[in-house]
Amino acid sequence: MKRRSAYAARTNRRLEAGVLTEIGLGTDAACVYRALLKEPRAETGALAARLGWSADRASNALDELFCLSLVRPSHEHRDSRRLVDPEVGLQTLIDAQERELLRRQQILTQTKLAAENLVDEYRSASESGPVSSVRELRGIDAVQTCVEKACHECREEIQVFVPGGAQPGDVLASSQPLDLLLLERSARVSYVYQGSIRNDRPTSEYAQWLVEQGAEVRTVPHLPLRVIIWDRRTALVPIDPAAPDAGAFLLSSPGPVAALQSLFEQVWQRAARFGEERDRERDGALADQESAVLGLLAAGLTDEVIARKLGVSVRTSRRVTAALMNRLGARSRFQLGALAAERGWLVD
Repeated sequence: MKRRSAYAARTNRRLEAGVLTEIGLGTDAACVYRALLKEPRAETGALAARLGWSADRASNALDELFCLSLVRPSHEHRDSRRLVDPEVGLQTLIDAQERELLRRQQILTQTKLAAENLVDEYRSASESGPVSSVRELRGIDAVQTCVEKACHECREEIQVFVPGGAQPGDVLASSQPLDLLLLERSARVSYVYQGSIRNDRPTSEYAQWLVEQGAEVRTVPHLPLRVIIWDRRTALVPIDPAAPDAGAFLLSSPGPVAALQSLFEQVWQRAARFGEERDRERDGALADQESAVLGLLAAGLTDEVIARKLGVSVRTSRRVTAALMNRLGARSRFQLGALAAERGWLVD
């Protein structure tokens, strides 16, 4: 009977920890939070001793709880903290998760509708005649052949989204002669990369080469998918953004191309010119990547999720956070958020 009770207790603890991580707490933060529920006034040293951790590890977990508003500064004792009522703190995180799930469901529904429209357009065109406004290209070779042909036929403009940060050397090598062909033809060449290319020398050097040849290059922290638009009439999108080797769709119908063109223009307007982030940093202004990290931290996301969204390593994400804390003199992530808000760096 005692064995069953012990097993049930361990199972319940695992389930509780799983629930906490599902609503945004890291593993360490979940352990510290459960300890605080039993001893709300426990100090960092006592928590570390109870959990068998170092003081730094316990302190980092507490910083995460501050960021999630589960723990807040005490109004009675300076340099102390108080535990937010779990009914309030946890419900706030659950509500945020529900909003995120709803947003993702809406995006998924819109994506499904868009995909169905593309499929219907493809089917109807296939049935009505040999000319189709949606052409499926399977495999890298088929895509590259199509890109080469489209670039040779392009006369006025090419617009490109390049997600994923660092680009493979063979991709850069195959792009260079095509970009040079268009630039020598006086076509407008516009590229949007993710800001993380600054951490990859070959890709950043290629972007600099584009600028020197007369192309326009901008960066944003995150891009939705790879897109190429030629002369605002033809566009290329991946069959599966998560599996670029699978192939692509070549679109020539005015509706889908206009939608992609609108998306490109929106991203282009808020993108920073290549190299501008460095200038901003020298001037003391906030870089796009730093702004993105602050916003994602304020949303309660973990370092791992932030890194994935920005196309950088977890180490880089943490380094940006640490640099921001050092820049503002913040001793915790909670204090970082407060100081950033005072400066107007956190925007809705």
